[in-house]
Amino acid sequence: MPLFIKTEKFKDKALELSNSERKIFLFMHKEWVEDIRKSGNYIHSGYLINAKKMPGGGGLLIFEAKDYLSAQKIIEKDPMIKNNLVTWELQEWIPINGSQLE
Repeated sequence: MPLFIKTEKFKDKALELSNSERKIFLFMHKEWVEDIRKSGNYIHSGYLINAKKMPGGGGLLIFEAKDYLSAQKIIEKDPMIKNNLVTWELQEWIPINGSQLE
């Protein structure tokens, strides 16, 4: 199945939330990812940090989907996107070298 990568960055709207408010949306995002994983689909989610281990580089999601349209439909259910908290980009990834998924 094709692999897709979604990159994202917080919008000002998300940065203006209190830490506790932002944690609620991040928890909902983590639950959404876990639900996809539990359904048997390949998915990994995380955030990017710099050399000093400071976050702010955005988020990264790698997952499988049947095609681009299916991937987009999956992504649009992400609570971070549904609540308009991130800017995002979705791309299909064509791996040419490395380990194969099982």
